[in-house]
Amino acid sequence: MRAVPTRITARLLLSLGLAALLGAGSARADPNSGAGDSPNTIALGLYDVSFHTHADDITGPYTPSGLNVRNPSINTLYIGYMRRLSPHFDLELALGVPPLTRTVAKGPGEVGSVPYNGQTIATARWLAPSLLAKYYFFSPDALLRPYLGVGVNYTKFYSRQVTAAGEAISGGPTSLSLPVAVGPVGTVGVAAQPLKHVVVILSGSASWVNTRLTTNTAGILRTSHVEFNPRAVIFAVGYQF
Repeated sequence: MRAVPTRITARLLLSLGLAALLGAGSARADPNSGAGDSPNTIALGLYDVSFHTHADDITGPYTPSGLNVRNPSINTLYIGYMRRLSPHFDLELALGVPPLTRTVAKGPGEVGSVPYNGQTIATARWLAPSLLAKYYFFSPDALLRPYLGVGVNYTKFYSRQVTAAGEAISGGPTSLSLPVAVGPVGTVGVAAQPLKHVVVILSGSASWVNTRLTTNTAGILRTSHVEFNPRAVIFAVGYQF
């Protein structure tokens, strides 16, 4: 999946979201639209994810000091299922199509004579479903309904690959491990219902994803504790049934 530049995507999300919400403001949702009889919602949209990575310097045998990593922003498809529990509460299962995330070297320009800083040294995909309990303000027939939510995130990394640049830095063929991470997630957003059974969602979420990166180069282990702490902007359209 080729990522759209983050700045362009963020502007697109904001423009689409505001246009949809302003459009909803021009016509009040019909209080007899049947939304109260539609406890299920399926939503599709776009995740724009930026990582606030904090990592310990990589340590291990034959490892110079100051070697660190960062993760560029990514975009992926958002998929959500909401189940209404009451007029003000629902449960949401949120996930995205597993994106390809790059790990980029941060530190000195070179390790020995091998380029380091700015090199893509590893890639991985991750599946990260979140289960959220959300509280909606205002009545179900209100024009706009802000909400807050909290829950838990489960992140599993797979298709982990060390690149040729990473192996050159490590000194040979290298494998990579990233254990499963479980942590809290929070969200804040607003939902509008411009049409019967159609809901428009614009939200932001924050997750805390901590794991331990370990590389193995011919038995030489190098490690770093990594906090990815992704922040996501979500624009989605849902169908209630």
